[in-house]
Amino acid sequence: MKSVTLLGSTGSIGRQALDVIQAFPERFRVTALAADRQVELLARQARAFQAETAVIGREALLPELRAALAGSGIRALAGMGALEEIAAAPCDVVLAAMVGAAGLRPLLAAARAGRTIALANKEPLVAAGAIVMETVRAYHATMIPVDSEPSAIFQCLQGQDRGGVAKLLITASGGALRDLTPAQLAAVTPEAALQHPTWTMGPKITIDSATLMNKGLEVIEAHWLFGVPLAQIDVLIHPQSIVHSLVEFRDGSLLAQLGLPSMRTPIQYALGYPERLPHNWAPLDLATIGSLTFAAPDFARFPCPALARAAALAGGDTPAVLNAANEEAVAAFLAHRIGFLDIPALVERALTAHRLTPEPSLEAILAADAATREMVGHWIGER
Repeated sequence: MKSVTLLGSTGSIGRQALDVIQAFPERFRVTALAADRQVELLARQARAFQAETAVIGREALLPELRAALAGSGIRALAGMGALEEIAAAPCDVVLAAMVGAAGLRPLLAAARAGRTIALANKEPLVAAGAIVMETVRAYHATMIPVDSEPSAIFQCLQGQDRGGVAKLLITASGGALRDLTPAQLAAVTPEAALQHPTWTMGPKITIDSATLMNKGLEVIEAHWLFGVPLAQIDVLIHPQSIVHSLVEFRDGSLLAQLGLPSMRTPIQYALGYPERLPHNWAPLDLATIGSLTFAAPDFARFPCPALARAAALAGGDTPAVLNAANEEAVAAFLAHRIGFLDIPALVERALTAHRLTPEPSLEAILAADAATREMVGHWIGER
């Protein structure tokens, strides 16, 4: 029986993780749940899984959460301090599935407590990869990736000599807009961009998939997770979303992890690791799939991966600026305040305006994040 603390329980990853936990009642129990603002859903989840603690990120919503949990015996908390508290509290696995850089401080709290962390949100590693990985090593924490692409790489590297790795190949579906012209991209609505052809995900990551920023963020994430230089990490467009990533070795061999486009597989793998638990869904049928295709990405139409790589190469607090600008731009696009092509334009403008801090502290990274959000918000207001 493994005890699980789930940060981000009301999001797409969180809901699917609870489905996995529910399928294995003899293997997992929930100790704590956390969400940003969906009080009613969080309270229902906490009651259904008999959690000891429920945390709402927005402190103003604490009275509402307490009322929703009245008589349950479940402790209700709120705010960043409470998120850090449950992330560090004793449990077997902390599933970190909060959206965006907001998950950075709870992630660090879990690492400092030496926890096993199933990492589902890449933004903390993008914004503060050096600090996160140094903390993981210093406190002997364990990091298991949950996102399908780094999970695939993690699985392919099991039992392998890391010195024999020549390249990591991260696959991308290309999102809902991969075949559109620049003129068509300029007219794309949020509703159209959210129609992902193969995956069912939350809105932020779905837009990141459409801009290909998700692949840029995953390149940075893989660099920190696996210690592979940026020059040895490439992106491949793979529309079928069956091959989730590949590892190329020095002898020319490639290992790949294949599966249906469902997050339940990598979630279940991370929660059960090192054991592989049986699945209860239809298996992948390659004969029915028929063919798998691959192509190089078009960085002229989709510049976000190149912007992400440039930010990573610049180093320091630049990736934090990249991530903050992208989060603000995506939120504005989803709110119909800017156009689709304004997303990379705003990110590039923020990177151009940034003054590098080469070896930033956590406080400096958080300050760069906040300043970038304010700056990009001002630019969006001008538009």
